[in-house]
Amino acid sequence: MKRPLLPKHERMLLMLGENLHLARLRRDLSSEQVAERAGISRNTLIKIERGDEGVAIGMYFRVLIVLGLQDDLLLIARDDVLGRKLQDAGLATPRRSTKRPQLND
Repeated sequence: MKRPLLPKHERMLLMLGENLHLARLRRDLSSEQVAERAGISRNTLIKIERGDEGVAIGMYFRVLIVLGLQDDLLLIARDDVLGRKLQDAGLATPRRSTKRPQLND
């Protein structure tokens, strides 16, 4: 059974969909044009513009390409503040002894 998204995360997907919708309108492209160029159905595009969580990320990416926004995807996690803090916290590792062979006199 699929776990539902938290309301905060649902709003984020909704905002992403709205942003894509507005980007399409700014480019004066119809939903049919974008769907055809992206190789998806118009219904899938409508779901994307509504922030549907059931649509594969690849479909979102196809729409980004059509709109010329594909490089925006590279901004995700580029500056991973939390990840860097966690990494820095775990950097203190115990010092190992060298594994040199012992010389027997």
